[in-house]
Amino acid sequence: MLFNKKKSRRNINKGVVNMSSMIDVTFLLLIYFLVTTVLTPPEDELNPALEVQEGASQVSDELEPQVIDVVKRGNDEIYLIGSQSITSRETLYEVLSKLPHEPGVIVKVDGTTSVSFALAAIQEARNAGFEKVTYVPTNP
Repeated sequence: MLFNKKKSRRNINKGVVNMSSMIDVTFLLLIYFLVTTVLTPPEDELNPALEVQEGASQVSDELEPQVIDVVKRGNDEIYLIGSQSITSRETLYEVLSKLPHEPGVIVKVDGTTSVSFALAAIQEARNAGFEKVTYVPTNP
């Protein structure tokens, strides 16, 4: 029996995939995804922003929102906190530093006041130690 050598050489599969390299790449990808995965706690274990205390269903008239109204009266721009009228940044800082910092502060700005005066209220709230400062623009 005579086999043709030329014919058998053509049928040889020259495209061989090296499986050890494929396994290495697969493990490297697996390690990459394991390292870059961010593990977060399940949502049911997260602390809520609002905590319910026993007897919290009672309505309290003592709580007032801490609001700084930035308004323009005549040619003067003033800060209003409750019934207090404040004209300087230093006085605003002193008043804000006496307030409780946990609930934060709301800065309501009238549309007629200057931007620098409104930003001064936000900055003084930050300087007084407030972490939660909310800016609320109002239309004139």
